[in-house]
Amino acid sequence: MSQQQDTSGEPLMALPARIERIDLHTHSTVSDGLYPPAELAQLAHEAGLDLIALTDHDTTGGVAAAQAAGQALGVTVVPGVEINTTIPGGYGEAHVLGYFVAPDDPSLSANLGVLRDARERRAERMVEKLRAAGYTITWERVRELAQGAVGRPHLARALIEKGYATSISDAFDRYLSWGKPGYVPRYQIAPDQAIRIIRAARGVPTLAHPGHTPELAETVLPSLVAAGLLGLECYYGQYDEATVNRLVGLADRFGLIATGGSDYHGPNVHPTPLGGRYVPPQTIERLRAAAGKLRNAPAEPYALPTPHL
Repeated sequence: MSQQQDTSGEPLMALPARIERIDLHTHSTVSDGLYPPAELAQLAHEAGLDLIALTDHDTTGGVAAAQAAGQALGVTVVPGVEINTTIPGGYGEAHVLGYFVAPDDPSLSANLGVLRDARERRAERMVEKLRAAGYTITWERVRELAQGAVGRPHLARALIEKGYATSISDAFDRYLSWGKPGYVPRYQIAPDQAIRIIRAARGVPTLAHPGHTPELAETVLPSLVAAGLLGLECYYGQYDEATVNRLVGLADRFGLIATGGSDYHGPNVHPTPLGGRYVPPQTIERLRAAAGKLRNAPAEPYALPTPHL
């Protein structure tokens, strides 16, 4: 397959001629997954996958290692990212996935750096609150557990180690969610800002796990499509067939690419194993074609405002 050139001269990655099994939503230790990027590629190979997308939170730092390991194993690794956002109007959280981003794009690096710095400050404040409430976890241990971008799952693991919680979900429910002793509000950006960040890096923005988003068809999707959304994660994790069919129908209705994946972080984090959710192989060709169009369009730079936490 030929490579498609963007306006800056960087080639868009080629895909193998034969792709049958794909997983477009995975995480490594560079954010909140349990396996290093190279080991994730090895696990994908063992699971019989032809292609995965590495979509770590707020970082593309694991892409190069995953791609190098994948190349040796015959597993294609698509560069991706996941950005957490808050939908204005009280509609809750929305996570935006970006596919085929240019991992070293300066604007992407700068914007993701802002988000990671905000995550770090939030986590430090959460440790302070927990310690003030008598829970003896330390920032040093949380930082060791994180390895890369820090997040609440790393605080949860520190709480489990100390015997304060039995699982990550238990730690969230008892200590780390709104109204609980360790909760600190996060730096909030809107989905349209995440879409602009991803598109500025020539990536394809997709709304992740939207099955329970309120007013999805009536309000949220029309707004995000107008902002430049190009995909909808329909084949996700444990979604039943009725939910998948409903979301695929919405993707068709709004002209979006129906994507999907396991949201794999490691065992005992989410029930779906790596590669455990069927995703149509043609999805990756549609994503690549969309990325090619973005790379041949004028750049739309975007910079996040400095957070005040």
